[in-house]
Amino acid sequence: MSNFSLDTTCVQGGYTPGNGEPRQIPIIQSTTFKYESGEAMGKLFDLEAAGYFYSRLQNPTNDYVANKIAQLEGGTAAMLTSSGQAANFFALFNLAGCGDHIVASSSIYGGTFNLIAVTMARMGVEVTFVDCTASEEELNAAFKPNTKCVFGETIANPALTVLDIALFAKVAHAHGVPLVVDNTFPTPVNCRPFEWGADIVTHSTTKYMDGHGSAVGGAIVDSGKFDWMAHADKFPGLCTPDNSYHGVTYAERFGNAGAFITKCTVQLMRDLGSTQGPQQAYLLNLGLESLHLRMAQHSANGLAVAKFLEAHPQVETVNYCGLESDPYHTLAEKYLPKGSCGVVSFELKGGREAAGKFLDALRLIAIETHVADARSCALNPASTTHRQMSEEQLKAAGVPAGLVRVSCGIEAPEDLIADITQALEHVKD
Repeated sequence: MSNFSLDTTCVQGGYTPGNGEPRQIPIIQSTTFKYESGEAMGKLFDLEAAGYFYSRLQNPTNDYVANKIAQLEGGTAAMLTSSGQAANFFALFNLAGCGDHIVASSSIYGGTFNLIAVTMARMGVEVTFVDCTASEEELNAAFKPNTKCVFGETIANPALTVLDIALFAKVAHAHGVPLVVDNTFPTPVNCRPFEWGADIVTHSTTKYMDGHGSAVGGAIVDSGKFDWMAHADKFPGLCTPDNSYHGVTYAERFGNAGAFITKCTVQLMRDLGSTQGPQQAYLLNLGLESLHLRMAQHSANGLAVAKFLEAHPQVETVNYCGLESDPYHTLAEKYLPKGSCGVVSFELKGGREAAGKFLDALRLIAIETHVADARSCALNPASTTHRQMSEEQLKAAGVPAGLVRVSCGIEAPEDLIADITQALEHVKD
């Protein structure tokens, strides 16, 4: 599909049926696969032949969808996981283990913050969080001899800051490590981080890629551009023999284009599970087929709501990079010229109490622990998704206690604005 536009790839990428084969991707609902000889199966376990032997590692349905996502991002290989959280963990743990160090933007999703700062810390991985607006000098200062990667979100959830991908990539590469970018909010329709120097991209496919709140999932995509062997001392897991596979060296056997995803699949997925089921992958593909159409409407609705809120007297601040007044607008024009997403965050005069009244008064927009859905929803992150973070951590992440996050779906914008209008009337009481 390399000769086709991104729109066409959304619809037809990843799977090309042969003569008399299903037009839609088939759901291979099987845990196992049959082979004619033990030798044939043994070659799979030695990574000497391509194929499937157990769906915890790979499944044809999953691979069709992963291939489509790789094509959309412009990568060389991809894999599906059971959730976006699993995708971020696998991507980072594939690079950094006990005794290693990660540099990460502090302006990231609360669940990912806890994953890195708490759970991975228990596994011996140290992290230094940096401001997403950090200068090149400040970023350089965060590195240590054992730093293995840099992590950030294209558009942070829910602070809606925009990562300077090219700058973060430049600094990461100067220290011989890859940049990992969570591209969930803009999706490859609105931003392709590989074009700006990122090396690995992750997604919570549960969000816009699925788009209908029907299937939890995640994805990891490799650009195929990072030269692992050039930094072999930093990445022994990729550049030295893996004794659990009879001494295969991933970077030598599979090259830059396939080493990262192969290791992540045959080693981490083998040992930790977290695979996506073929039914979920099938539903994800249905969402991907309309992604290019939905993102345009999500972005248009987000901008319309943001402009309305910006002009409302009860609103203290609005975060939406599409607004000319937004501090990240210049970066958005660079990285997100087609639009950002449908998520808007804002503070009401009156703080957390006003936010609670506003949410309770909504009628069309639902209160949900979700975002990036065809149906609009809202929540107060400090009380929900970021509840485990301290006040200091909330501040660093750009998530004040009274922040409201509204995810604009694909409904008529006038109906969304009408619901927000009537809800704001209740805040006056």
